[in-house]
Amino acid sequence: MTKGIKKSLIFIIIIILWQALSMMNIWSEYVLPSPGRVLVTGREMFLDGSIFRDILISLKRVFTGFTIAFILASYFASLFLIYPKTSIYFEGIFEFLKNVPPLSLVPILILWIGIGEGTKTVIIVLASFFPLFLNIQKGFMVVDPDLLEVGDVFSYNKFEKFIKISIPCALKDIFVGMRIALGYSWRSIIAAEMIAASSGLGYMINFARQMSRIDRVIVGIIMIGCIGYLTDFIFVKIATRCLKGDLRNEWYNS
Repeated sequence: MTKGIKKSLIFIIIIILWQALSMMNIWSEYVLPSPGRVLVTGREMFLDGSIFRDILISLKRVFTGFTIAFILASYFASLFLIYPKTSIYFEGIFEFLKNVPPLSLVPILILWIGIGEGTKTVIIVLASFFPLFLNIQKGFMVVDPDLLEVGDVFSYNKFEKFIKISIPCALKDIFVGMRIALGYSWRSIIAAEMIAASSGLGYMINFARQMSRIDRVIVGIIMIGCIGYLTDFIFVKIATRCLKGDLRNEWYNS
């Protein structure tokens, strides 16, 4: 049995059970629409283009927030490595924010910023910053001291050792942090769109629930899973190529 078939087997079983439960009429179509009805609804949403609009809006928000979070995380991790004494000024606020769920800030962000793009961007940044920051910092901390000593032999200053030694050695942990943060970003934007948005996949799912269109809700959930799987797959391909395959077995088996 090939790896692809093994991965698909559980999905096939779920669909069979789903169809069996629908045929047994244990729940009404309102509560549990059949796979056929969901397929028809999904086809209609693809044909009229509404699903694509929501997908693109959500992806744009994720890309924006993730990029900002990566820049901030890289900056602070690099700052603390090159100038360790500066970390004491930020440890308190970082520990505080790390334990605050980003979605708990939605009400106050709506009051301060409104339901525009700013609120969603802040939520994504907060959700993805700490996985990025902690993994980048970890990568910098585990750099082989012998390599740093080699840098001293070549009379490298702090910045040269950072560029030529620390970053290349930390790439593996940086990519791991990016992968985790990407998943956090995707999940947080869907939740934020359900609360404070007028577009996007999260909004579409919540609006369909209000209209009692569970079939559209299921289509939205399936699309979220598929897009998340696809973006993760593409990211792993890029990362393994950048690292010359160093993470291939570790990432695909995780």
